[in-house]
Amino acid sequence: MPGELASRLQPIVAEAVTAAGFDLDSFEVQQAGRRQLVKVVVDSDDGVGLDEIAEISRTVSATLDENEHVLASAYTLEVTSPGLDRPLTQPRHWRRARFRLVKISPVEGAPFVGRVGHAGEDAARVLAGGKLRDVRYADVAKAVVEIEFKQPPAEDLKLLEDDASGMIGAGQAETEKGSK
Repeated sequence: MPGELASRLQPIVAEAVTAAGFDLDSFEVQQAGRRQLVKVVVDSDDGVGLDEIAEISRTVSATLDENEHVLASAYTLEVTSPGLDRPLTQPRHWRRARFRLVKISPVEGAPFVGRVGHAGEDAARVLAGGKLRDVRYADVAKAVVEIEFKQPPAEDLKLLEDDASGMIGAGQAETEKGSK
């Protein structure tokens, strides 16, 4: 029942979240005793603040109330933003991780850590081991943001910022750090 209910409610909630100017990152409905637990995770390119979470919560709650015939039971609404430990699974996740350190576990090969630059629809530019390289999303088994407790090196940020092409063209070699 919760899976079927979620599939019926998801487009309704997605429309409300999008109208508020945010992306619906994930949505699920779980049975919690006699009530339904409706979990809504929202995000945006600029992040989501507490005031915005409260506003979205009011908007989604009103939308659910307007569609009570779909829900047909009492519910508890939980609206939140994604945590830092959320895996990067969509191009927009990679865009939002720009200049962040990310641990990347490729489908083949050893895991590595790199700083994210430009993120396109199929791949992201990553500075890893002093070299700029493209990481195709299809080649990534898992990627998560690493927590940093100090400012990233200014030269790394400048190299990623100055990377005007955004992505390595076909046949180009990796770019050595500092060889621009």
